[in-house]
Amino acid sequence: MDKNQKILLIFIGLCMILVLGVVAFNVFMPKPEIKPDDVEVSKRSTVEQELPSDKPEIKTKEYVNIYFIGKNEHNEEVYKAVKRQYSADVDGSKLKFSVYALVNGPKPEEKQKGVYSEIPHSAQVINISEQHDRVIVNLNSSFVNGGGADSLYKRLYQLIKTVKLNSDLPVYLYIDGQKADVVGGEGIIINQPLSNSSLEN
Repeated sequence: MDKNQKILLIFIGLCMILVLGVVAFNVFMPKPEIKPDDVEVSKRSTVEQELPSDKPEIKTKEYVNIYFIGKNEHNEEVYKAVKRQYSADVDGSKLKFSVYALVNGPKPEEKQKGVYSEIPHSAQVINISEQHDRVIVNLNSSFVNGGGADSLYKRLYQLIKTVKLNSDLPVYLYIDGQKADVVGGEGIIINQPLSNSSLEN
């Protein structure tokens, strides 16, 4: 065995000792234990955190019913509920929206379907006060003036049916800031809070 062969054998031996040492180190040395508290788990993925959702937020359309007057199949006058789209963000409470819509009257396309209102064009909402136990609808005197007893009954019923449908609280009618217990030249008595039997005396 010449000198070069001896050197090669020594080199191979050293390499084998080194490999065996690394293997032994990995096998016999204790590994650090990872506890659950050491790992931070994100509730959302990185993609979800960094990128906004591409899906637009879908809002359910809401509607309120407002009572006008029309004809049924027998050509008889009846109270007809007209559906109007409503947005809480824009229009406030359903009651406020419905009362303002009622006083403003039917839209042209609703008139084409045969509905009309007995509420005078000069009638206006002064204010609507929503309290924890009641609602006060304050209208101007034009609401109860003119048109005769039959017209006044009809407009009162339009208001009653509309507010009862759109409020869970008792609703009181005020005219020019005063509680409306008796209205019109004929002295129509209103039992309050408003209900379907308010005009039955």
